[in-house]
Amino acid sequence: MTATIKQAYQQIFNDEPVLFFSPGRINIIGEHTDYNGGFVLPAAIDKGIYLAVNKRTDTTIELYAASFNESYSCTTQTVAKANKQWPNYILGVVNELQQAGYEIGGFNLVMDGDLPIGAGLSSSAAVECATIFALNDLFALNISKQKMVQLAQKAEHNFAGVLCGIMDQFASMFGKKGHAIKLDCRSLAYEYVPLQLHDAKIVLLNTSVKHTLASTAYNTRRNECAQGVQWIQEKYPAVNLLRDATIEMLDVCVKEKDSTVDNRCRFVVQEIDRLLQGCEDLKQGRLAALGKKMFATHDGLSHSYEVSCKELDFLVDAVRDNPNVIGARMMGGGFGGCTINLVKENAIEALIAWLSNSYQQATGLKLETYIVQTGDGTRRL
Repeated sequence: MTATIKQAYQQIFNDEPVLFFSPGRINIIGEHTDYNGGFVLPAAIDKGIYLAVNKRTDTTIELYAASFNESYSCTTQTVAKANKQWPNYILGVVNELQQAGYEIGGFNLVMDGDLPIGAGLSSSAAVECATIFALNDLFALNISKQKMVQLAQKAEHNFAGVLCGIMDQFASMFGKKGHAIKLDCRSLAYEYVPLQLHDAKIVLLNTSVKHTLASTAYNTRRNECAQGVQWIQEKYPAVNLLRDATIEMLDVCVKEKDSTVDNRCRFVVQEIDRLLQGCEDLKQGRLAALGKKMFATHDGLSHSYEVSCKELDFLVDAVRDNPNVIGARMMGGGFGGCTINLVKENAIEALIAWLSNSYQQATGLKLETYIVQTGDGTRRL
């Protein structure tokens, strides 16, 4: 990939580039906990976005996306939302840097990657992190990694129009090979937790569906969680987020008022607890115990939080009793995307062959599969 992108840059701009890489991410456990002030457990992976970049002597910004074979250009003075999406992840970063008072000049940029788009592996966050890391390096802006993460998240909010949590950008920037990141979404304090899989590997199974419910349901879930907090606050005013709530509080304040809101809140409180226990499992090398929690998370997401779909449920149920699958669950916001599976390495090939066939028969869809490993975060190559 580095050779290809370097060659493309040389051909287009007749110049030598500087190369950067930013990884995609997975999330081991801890779904829909981020906007409730809880914890998440992401890890950077060995697939991601590559940039070949260099400064220009004028204020022009020239962009080329190899995977789309498309170009886009503007100047540092005329940065605005583009009518196609991919430039907005780059221009959004430029905009946030300028809004924050950083001075950057023109630059040439070629983008490519080996991260599947739309599979829920946060390709957009990888583009944003690669861009801000590259511009920080080229223009000697001296921005801390933490500040870069926050600016990259704002770029997604303001230019791409997605009100994402901080997890994707954080995992992309701070990833560490062989580890997951236990991230406190309220304080942004974090610690690295060893992710030693021994004879197992991480297998992602892409449903190849994205149901239209996703964005509206996401906002509805956020509102339902906020409603639960509001009811709890009437009796326990110190509770500002579901992160601070307990099952006992839900029993007293929410359960009798609205069973749907109670289900949503109960899932989040349980999921935060599962994640904290899961981190201890990893530290103690109890992979089977973590795997059981992954299945429990999926069941909660499917039945209590109701953000799964028949395709995701099919893939998890299909491996539930397979002794070679340690754990599995849907990953991400829901209604499509991937399941994440911990699978014994010597069984992967046979499992994928069998699942591909049975999934196609059940849904009429082709199953996409990716075997990934943990990797380091955003960096200059």
